Amino acid sequence: MDGKLDLEDIYARRLQTINPTHEQIREIRRVYKRNIVEDATEVIAALHEQGHKVYIISGGLAEPVEEFGIYLGVPRQRIRAVNVRYNQLDGNWWQSDNDNHYLTYQKGALTVSDGKAQIVRELLAGQYGRSANGRSLLIGDGNSDLLAGTAVDLFIGYGGVTVREQVLAQAAVYIHSRSLAPLLALAAGPAALKRLPNQNLAQKAVQIIHHGGITFQDEALNQKFRKACQSVYPQAVKTKP
Repeated sequence: MDGKLDLEDIYARRLQTINPTHEQIREIRRVYKRNIVEDATEVIAALHEQGHKVYIISGGLAEPVEEFGIYLGVPRQRIRAVNVRYNQLDGNWWQSDNDNHYLTYQKGALTVSDGKAQIVRELLAGQYGRSANGRSLLIGDGNSDLLAGTAVDLFIGYGGVTVREQVLAQAAVYIHSRSLAPLLALAAGPAALKRLPNQNLAQKAVQIIHHGGITFQDEALNQKFRKACQSVYPQAVKTKP
């Protein structure tokens, strides 16, 4: 995640070392739900209300990632993760409830460090992601996300769970809060906040921005964004971070 090791060099090794059973991999989905990022479900719902398409692109294992993504409100067809196969002949293989161990994974773009950009381009193909009629952005906290940022109009670093210095240093925009609420102002534009049915979430986003929850690499972009926020919520947003 820090970019110190190439993902392709360790992906197989870590799975072979752990040698998880099917049930242990299923358990990951429950762990995801117990550790959901603050306001993730509400932000995704608000983006959908504004007509945005939300995708999940993960180097995690497909079964738990897909179930968690659907739980968040993302359609299965917009979720990409890594499929695995299980050893059908291990243990009590003749029993229908036998808990098979991991056998292998499907190699591809998501099992190499710089592969997410390929998936992003495939998903955006034929859409308005990079045209005058639309824009694309990617939010993530790892090195593979940073590398995939070249395939979108705007890469946003996220430090609400773990701050990775390389991502913090290179992301054009960085969210420091645990809450994803500020993403709404970046994805939909500050003016769209006023139109959201969930005004509690909109106000939360503004307050986080007001208290320095977003930083920009480019000062001109920073000033433009904060002026746009101030025009919508004049009493809440500073013109300086």
